[in-house]
Amino acid sequence: MSSDHLPTQRLATGSFMPVIGLGLWKIPGPVVADTVVEAIRCGYRHLDSACDYGNEREVGEGIRRAVDEGLCTREELWVTSKLWNTYHRVEHVRPALERTLEDLNLDFLDLYLVHFPIALEYVDFDIRYPPEWLHDPDAELPMMKPARVPLHETWAAMEELVDQGLVGDIGVCNYGTGLLRDCLNYARHPPAVLQIESHPYLTQPRLLRFCSEEDIAVTAFSPLGALSYLELDMASQEEAVIAQPVVLAIAQRLGRTPAQVILRWGIQRGTSIIPKTTRPERLVENAALFDFELSADDMKAISSLDRNQRFNDPAVFGEAAFNTFMPIYD
Repeated sequence: MSSDHLPTQRLATGSFMPVIGLGLWKIPGPVVADTVVEAIRCGYRHLDSACDYGNEREVGEGIRRAVDEGLCTREELWVTSKLWNTYHRVEHVRPALERTLEDLNLDFLDLYLVHFPIALEYVDFDIRYPPEWLHDPDAELPMMKPARVPLHETWAAMEELVDQGLVGDIGVCNYGTGLLRDCLNYARHPPAVLQIESHPYLTQPRLLRFCSEEDIAVTAFSPLGALSYLELDMASQEEAVIAQPVVLAIAQRLGRTPAQVILRWGIQRGTSIIPKTTRPERLVENAALFDFELSADDMKAISSLDRNQRFNDPAVFGEAAFNTFMPIYD
């Protein structure tokens, strides 16, 4: 497989982002570098990282090894990272990016995203990095500590990163149409990409339509749904969309795996996807999506599985794991 097999999509800014990337959330540090190298060897050129994943140094090691081995050049890669919640204040945005660049051993990012529309009080790098969700994990009742930081101030600081040549494109994660509309009202550099949870149980058609009309590209994280959350006890095996009879029937008819059917559904909806795996055979499987198509009936049948089921919801995991009710979705 070569990178020629992995198409790109043109963003409103004129950049070209590969439609399949390797999601790096939850990949353990000891295997991250090898996984990145193997993914690049398999033809991946899009890496989706974040400060909060706690493995950006290892991602940087993998990138360096791949470039040194001649598997790719830096310019052929699309590297995404994300601004964590504790760095929303204007004075913290650039230092947060610079720490990410240092860890990744890069001079610039292709895409930098606001990770959540949630501002938390700052935690210094020397105290804890990445700071994660809890303000003081050693407190008697550890909780998140919200900060009063308007999103427009954070966005203005993100725009400065573009102006300074440190970032090619900027965008947001976990926004709905209301926050996107607000951002578009004040943005000098409109968000180029929205990254959201999206799979057949959470299709979000109105949000996708709005983004299409506003020329905002959409990236789907957790494109296979429950499979991303089993190890976190945030989903059960019974909730796996790949076990749905309609998916199994389509996979059997097309001679594809159920996962390939679901990932192809995501691609045909016009989203980019960032599935996560550490297994070389799965890296190949997850990218082998462009020599078959789903029919209109197949697409409709898979979309009909929608149950508005969100696995990654701060209102749920915030209260369960961090003693803080933090809703961002109605």
